[in-house]
This record gives sequence, structure tokens and C-alpha cells, in this order.
Amino acid sequence: MNDFVALLASQGSALVFVATLAARLGAPVPAVPFLVVAGGLTVGGEVSFLAVTLAAVVGNILGDGAWFLAGRHWGYRVMRLLCRISLSADSCVKRSENIIGRWGGLSLIAAKFVPGVSVVAPPMAGALGMSNLRFLSYETLAALIWTVGFLLVGRVFHAAIQDVLAVFSSVGLTAAAVFAVLLGAFVAWRYWQRRIALQADDIDRIEVGALRAALGAGADVTVIDVRSDEARLLDGRVVPGAIGVSLKHIPSRIDGFADGRELVVYCDCPDDGGAIAAARLFVAAGVPRVRVLAGGIDAWMAGTGGVEEAPVAAAPMAVAHPA
Repeated sequence: MNDFVALLASQGSALVFVATLAARLGAPVPAVPFLVVAGGLTVGGEVSFLAVTLAAVVGNILGDGAWFLAGRHWGYRVMRLLCRISLSADSCVKRSENIIGRWGGLSLIAAKFVPGVSVVAPPMAGALGMSNLRFLSYETLAALIWTVGFLLVGRVFHAAIQDVLAVFSSVGLTAAAVFAVLLGAFVAWRYWQRRIALQADDIDRIEVGALRAALGAGADVTVIDVRSDEARLLDGRVVPGAIGVSLKHIPSRIDGFADGRELVVYCDCPDDGGAIAAARLFVAAGVPRVRVLAGGIDAWMAGTGGVEEAPVAAAPMAVAHPA
């Protein structure tokens, strides 16, 4: 640990830049500890406060800028990729959608401090059409607040940080092993939580072929797209005739569907997590027939079910029609 402090003291700006850039690109690198320790080292003049600040801000802008441009060019495809590799796959994008939809550019500041959102927010901002200049302005401000904030934490608690580093230095490999075990346990716990949440023995599914046949036969089926408004802006593909009711609005709209017709809900999320949650809300409210479209909009397209490249109608309570 003393070697780490010595290395940070001699190469502080470079290490902070690399750690910050890697973290913003999505690598599992703990950039915050680098900043906090570097902040403590600025008290004695071992590290330049200005140089470290500049390094971290540039690392933020380059890393987030890369994701912003990716979101601008590839839109929802980037969001799906990030969502699938996240430990909180169904919540990571939803939180970003809610933050950006409510706060706009200021959301880039909040995202820096929200776990699971900091990597997702920049590509979503790009996909939603934020201008390059506006992104750069808010990103620079956000990076500056984030960087200076953690550097100041290091300066204020530099004595305590030195004590903690001394303890880690004394226990050496034991501390590293304990940390690795705890990290592995945390990842396993989150994965187990996710698998439990997605167990849908209580919810029926319908395959694309069966839904297409039912719609073609004129069955009384209503198809509901439960993605958020922001998600539908990112990905304009919809099942023809589907009604857009985001997950958070379902409780206030349930009465409009409690007329005995069959509901088929879908999303564009790993393992149909959002659609399963929506189906459970309908079932809990007493809606008798609710099924989840297996595979969501991707499965519908792959099954050549037909698709509309337009926003989903959100107001009328109409029955879905075949493509």
C-alpha cells in the first residue's frame, strides 16, 4: 500500500486520468479512491491539486464523450448493450431515463453520483438528441463538481486516510483477499437477486407466432408497450396497434383495462423483466388474462411480425390490430 501511495505521489495526475477514463468507459476501476487519496496527498504538496483536477476532468469528458457519440450514432442498441451487462439490468436504464427526462442536461451532474447510471446517462443523452455543445458544457461542469468534491473529501480527511492506508499496508495480501471475497459475494448476491426477481412461474408467456395468429384472427387482444416514454423515443419500433403505457403509469391506468379482454405486454429489456413486472401489476389488480410477449420487441421483429417505426399511441384504449 505504501508503494501505491508512492506511485500516486509521483504519477498522481497520470494515474487519476487513466483510472477516471477507464471508469467512465465502463471498466470496473474504482476511480473515486484514487481521487480521495490524491486529495489527501495535495495537503502536503505531494500532488498538485490543479493538475489532478485537470486530469480527472479530461478523463471524464473523453470517456463520457465516447459513450455520448455512441448513443448519438447507434441509439437504443447501445442502451441495450449496457443494460444487458449491468448487474441491475432492468433498473439501470430506467433510472437514467427518469433522470434525463426530468432534469435534462443537469441530469449529467446527478448521474455522476448515482451508481449504475453514470455510464448509461451519456449515451442516452446522445440518443435523445442533446447537442454536442450542450453536452460538453454540462459534462464539463459535472466532471468539475465530481472531481473537486472527492478531492476535497481527501483533503478534509487526509489524516484518517493515512491511518487507513497504514492499516491496509500492515495486513497486505490479507486485506486484498478479503476485499476480493467481499466483492465476489456482492456480485453473486446481486445476480441471485436478479434471477429470483425474473422467475415468472406465475406469469404466462405468449410466443410471437401465437400472438400474430391471434391478432390475424381478430381476437380481442390488447397489446401494451410498457417501456418508458424516453425508451420509446430511443427505439421507435413498436408492435402494430400497441398502446404505450409505461410501467410507472400502470397503477393509474389499470381500470381502463379491467373489462375482461386479454392483455399482452412487452418491453425491450433483458429477460422481459419490465414486462413481467407490468403483468404482475395487472394480475394483482384483478385483470384476469395477462401474458408477456416472450422476447419483447426484438422477438417480434425477428419473427417477422411486422413493426411500426413510429411513437406508440398512449391515449386511446383500442384493441390491437394485425400488421
